Amino acid sequence: MRVIITSANLVPRQWHLITNTVWWQDFPCRTSPDYSAIFSAVEEPKSDFAVQLVSFIGSLINEVPSQAYWINEIAKYNFEGAGGYLVASVPGLYMPSPCYLESNYCLSEKHILHTKSAHKMFLGSVQTSVVGLSHRFHIPSDAGSQLKALSLFLGKCRENMHGTTEVILKRNTNIPADANAVSVLVGDLDKFSEEDSVQLGFLPREVAKWVSPLGDLGLFRFSAFIYPREALEAAFGVTNTKVQLLLYVAKGPEFSQISALICDEHLPPLCSLVTSLKRSHGLWRLEEVLSQFKWPETLETDFVYSASSIGTSINPQFIANFASATGKRSNHDFDSEESDPEWGCWTAGHERNKPSISLLFPTIERVKSAACGVQLSRYLLSLPEKTWQILGSTGIFHDAIPHPHDRIGHPMHVKVAQRRFQSRRGGHSFGWTYCGSHNFSPAAWGQPLRPPPKANPTEVTRAASSGPRLHICNYELGIILIVPPPGMSKVSGGKHGIDNITLPFVIPAPRYQHSDRPATPLAMQEAMAEACIPQSNDFSEETDEEIPDEDDEHVVELSDCCPEDKEEEKIYAETLWGQVYSSQSQGKDS
Repeated sequence: MRVIITSANLVPRQWHLITNTVWWQDFPCRTSPDYSAIFSAVEEPKSDFAVQLVSFIGSLINEVPSQAYWINEIAKYNFEGAGGYLVASVPGLYMPSPCYLESNYCLSEKHILHTKSAHKMFLGSVQTSVVGLSHRFHIPSDAGSQLKALSLFLGKCRENMHGTTEVILKRNTNIPADANAVSVLVGDLDKFSEEDSVQLGFLPREVAKWVSPLGDLGLFRFSAFIYPREALEAAFGVTNTKVQLLLYVAKGPEFSQISALICDEHLPPLCSLVTSLKRSHGLWRLEEVLSQFKWPETLETDFVYSASSIGTSINPQFIANFASATGKRSNHDFDSEESDPEWGCWTAGHERNKPSISLLFPTIERVKSAACGVQLSRYLLSLPEKTWQILGSTGIFHDAIPHPHDRIGHPMHVKVAQRRFQSRRGGHSFGWTYCGSHNFSPAAWGQPLRPPPKANPTEVTRAASSGPRLHICNYELGIILIVPPPGMSKVSGGKHGIDNITLPFVIPAPRYQHSDRPATPLAMQEAMAEACIPQSNDFSEETDEEIPDEDDEHVVELSDCCPEDKEEEKIYAETLWGQVYSSQSQGKDS
């Protein structure tokens, strides 16, 4: 299987007239599919290329069951020899992955199973919710007694260090409306009895449809945690937002037989699982990969980023976030202590005082002198005038001169970053290089969000808003090639130094002079008017270009993390509750 990652879009003009980057690697076929390779246990240090690849592809095909065969295709190949690390961005609002928590119960097809989890079996977690909770405690005649019982159980529960407590998952095979239905129960975990428990609600239909079949096969074990305070607030009507549920996924008793047990009908549920498992994306994935190495600040020689589009929300804070994710650190402040979580971090203040990155973007004069003139670049390049006004005086802009020389005159659509270091002894060069589809924007890499300050210092922060968030707008994919510092042997991008990686632009890039101006849309429009070129022309055909990046201005409220139940989820839960009440009344009559 050949995996190809390119900055080019799939239109002819991008391949005939424009400079792009292409990375590829061929991976050997296995003698038989190995589905276990697309899951990485938390303590497995081997390359996670297959895990990241299947997760990204899954995000594209998850809602198209006919395409789930891609999961089977990837399982047929061996990706352990990958020459780099995948970095993906998938649209969404993300929170950090929760730490491993020991559980006492897991979902079982026939009965509630009491079994302690093992860290080495843990595969990851899924962020989901409990549906039908408001219906349960606001409508039935016994709602009052159920609220008292719920308060009693949650009041006695033992919260862990993350403020969550374990709940019980139970298969509801006797509900005609959905054979995959899964109930969420609260009870005394030390001596659990279903008769003495309180049902909160159900797993969402979209989650239950893959949890149940995969759990029934014994391939995976599922356990669950909620925030007790959040559940109580929702039950008493204090809030109408979703109640979060953390679904923990571990290897089941039949996991070792997964390749033999999986059939075509199981591929859509398997695809949903690999897509739902929390993975790091964007800036957080960048940090996850590069934090494996210690990069010596004093040996840095270059830190550059060339992109055809630079976002509208680029400012010193975002640049500092990006630099920090790559491992950039400050000289330690004398006023801070190493125990301080901010100790050594690269901040917006450091960025303003000493910019970390050189941004490569062509000047308007370079674009005007190109083989196709300004016309073609109009649909490739995007640097908003606003961004130029904010950053123009910082000195971070450098001219993007194509390399090799015969590419001069052809517009560049590349998205390449490199941080290079030079050892003092022997001149050995090392560092990392990124190439792919990420433009330099919060839309592509993610905009870090922090919770708003509390209006009342004594207020207990809701779990949904207590911590960092990352908002990503775009689908992107890239590869990081690493030449590690001397003495560190990990996946690398070259055996003889980072200089063997040929960049598509001249390094060192010349810094903008006082009279230089980037090829912003306004500058290109003025250049075309000056040359008497019509604003509408043939080059507008086949345009694919992501001039856009306007979406990185989108403002996200942290409350979006826990929106209200969707209408279809309410209908689903009400239908299930109706059949539960019906079966209970029939049981009493008999």
